[in-house]
Amino acid sequence: MIDLTRVAKSFGENHVLRDVNLTIDKGSSMVIIGGSGTGKSVLLKSILGLVTPDSGTITLDGQDVTKADRDAFLARFGMLFQGAALFDSLPVWQNVAFRLLRGSLKKPRDEARAIAIDKLRRVGLKSNVADRFPAELSGGMQKRVGLARAIAAEPEIIFFDEPTTGLDPIMAGVINELIREIVTEMGATAMTITHDMTSVRAIADRVAMLHDGVIQWSGPVSQLDDSGDPYVDQFISGRAEGPIEAVR
Repeated sequence: MIDLTRVAKSFGENHVLRDVNLTIDKGSSMVIIGGSGTGKSVLLKSILGLVTPDSGTITLDGQDVTKADRDAFLARFGMLFQGAALFDSLPVWQNVAFRLLRGSLKKPRDEARAIAIDKLRRVGLKSNVADRFPAELSGGMQKRVGLARAIAAEPEIIFFDEPTTGLDPIMAGVINELIREIVTEMGATAMTITHDMTSVRAIADRVAMLHDGVIQWSGPVSQLDDSGDPYVDQFISGRAEGPIEAVR
């Protein structure tokens, strides 16, 4: 579904992506791990076409993402942002139905509201939440609203950016289960960025570690604990000593 070949991106003297090669199969769940500042978000933005690589190619179903029709291309994606990123001035249902109320996916207002309420129910929220505002919701509820928005347009591909950040362990577990269930039900291709190893084990089919601008290791989640890669071993165990230098 998504293929990256020798992708590089620098910002001045900061070489964020150096030579990234990665394949994400259709219908699979890929989780990208790596330390802060290693380029995970830049990689995600490059796939979406929000950042243009300096070199290399990124294809979606064999089509170069830089040459795709933007509206049709982005309509294939759903996104759960870190911190939910809801619009404070809009009620919950309009947040969920945001894409359904405008652009090429525009639907009648009543239909968009009905879809939003259905997606809210799918993530475990009652219909009476629909007319509340984000500030009236807990962090866990906001994250669920963000997830409902990500799936509202039935996307083929869903990106999850640190889906459990700021949540307590129980709510993080709930979100992980919802993500796994929804991705499986929809048959969607998923890519997740996370530091949370519990999320990795709950969500991933395959895992890739990004370090120093390259994919250091990639393989099935079942091989994560026996990768044989010192960078992966240090990261998943949280050791201060190892090839990854801790910033002091």
